[in-house]
Amino acid sequence: MSQALMEEVRVARTEIVSDGYEMSVGEILNLYRDDELKIDPAFQRLFRWDDTRKTRFIESLLLGIPVPPVFVFQDENGVWELIDGLQRLSTVFQFAGVLRGERAVELGPLELAGTNFLPSLAGKRWEPSAPGADDGVGQALQLQVKRARLRVEILKKESDAQAKYELFQRLNTGGASLSEQEIRNCVAVMLNKDFYEWLVERSRNPDFVQTTSQTETAISAQAGVELALRFFAFQNVPYSNGLDVHEYLDQALTKLATDADFDQVREGRIFDRTFSALADALGDSSFKRWDGTNFRGKFLMSVFEVMAPGVAQNIEVIDAMDAAARNGFIREKAVELWENDVFRANSGGGVRGTTRLVNLLPMAAEFLRPA
Repeated sequence: MSQALMEEVRVARTEIVSDGYEMSVGEILNLYRDDELKIDPAFQRLFRWDDTRKTRFIESLLLGIPVPPVFVFQDENGVWELIDGLQRLSTVFQFAGVLRGERAVELGPLELAGTNFLPSLAGKRWEPSAPGADDGVGQALQLQVKRARLRVEILKKESDAQAKYELFQRLNTGGASLSEQEIRNCVAVMLNKDFYEWLVERSRNPDFVQTTSQTETAISAQAGVELALRFFAFQNVPYSNGLDVHEYLDQALTKLATDADFDQVREGRIFDRTFSALADALGDSSFKRWDGTNFRGKFLMSVFEVMAPGVAQNIEVIDAMDAAARNGFIREKAVELWENDVFRANSGGGVRGTTRLVNLLPMAAEFLRPA
């Protein structure tokens, strides 16, 4: 192993200070009740196991089947902030009736299903549904759940400031339950909750929602928030040739959320004016394919990567036009885009996102600049 690599490993290891030990579920329940273990409300919305998976987890605790560890970050006050283990801990909290927040109200009490090993779990709850009812698990099994042990891995406050965000992404990336942007949202909450809420609010702008014409599936996967992040990244964070698009967005999020000089008021105003102009001119056709007669089909990222930053970077001149001239100019450019050689070469289905960004972003400002 080279000396350079050995040194990189040594330095990286010193940036992460961790500890870990086993705890009973009862101890974890008490920490949550006493606000010594926190789950941000933004994270709670990602609790989406169905009742079958919840039942299997409770069954694992009852049968002593090993389960993966839970990861937390310990802040300067000693309070633990959950990094990984949301589905598992939220299941226990819901079952025991201590889960808090809007999600708890939506879900109500957890009623278990039967399993191969424990068919009599069907219909069982933590507490009986009514006095004298036979649908509670009973004190003996409650105690078994409370005495079950989970490994808790603790990232201590002495760790490098970026360690918990890196750990969160590594633990969650590739999982079936969260989209790339949902992972990014959680990181944004940890980095700067005010920025996260500001970004989400921008994604709800009616003109933005109309022009990006998102499907319900896209909305549920936080595609709107990702598109809003892309817009601000394109304006403020230069793209490095060859960098994976999601890595670029990860880096842009960290920079924007932690940059004290990022002017949310100014940037928000540019965002609003940009999508207002696009909505007036093209409505839900703003980022669709021109077939020679009409705009058709679904939202295209390649069109967004030219039209949105292009309008934004020329918004002062474009907004100075009267409404008819402004609408005519934007529509004309949206049609003309499909005749542009650079765009045509970098917008097909087989073109990688990295190739698109490195070729389309630089052309946006010039292409949308009024004569």
